[in-house]
Amino acid sequence: MSGASDLVIKDGDGVMVAVHVQPGAGKTSVVGRHGVALKLRVAAPPVDDRANAAAAALLAEVLGVKTAAVELVSGQRSRMKRFRVRGLDHDEALERVERALDGATAPPGPRRHRPGAG
Repeated sequence: MSGASDLVIKDGDGVMVAVHVQPGAGKTSVVGRHGVALKLRVAAPPVDDRANAAAAALLAEVLGVKTAAVELVSGQRSRMKRFRVRGLDHDEALERVERALDGATAPPGPRRHRPGAG
């Protein structure tokens, strides 16, 4: 497991999830961690709340809940966001986020020129 206990916090009848969103990406996916946040790439642009809606939909998919259960509580115009997810047990949410991290689609780092390579 990838260890996501700092990304998912118990919150009343659900959980709070810290998310870093990269809008306007070529593909919508979970790509790993960004500090203390789950990093999501969404194809939607950051216009008319479309990227926020796409991030909420992806988070709902990852956590196995309906999109209506996911609410943006902070970071409306920021890449760093916090979503409240209702009706989901903390342990189950943690397991699902860890599973998403394990299957993250982060591409390898930038290519580096090696001296002597042709």
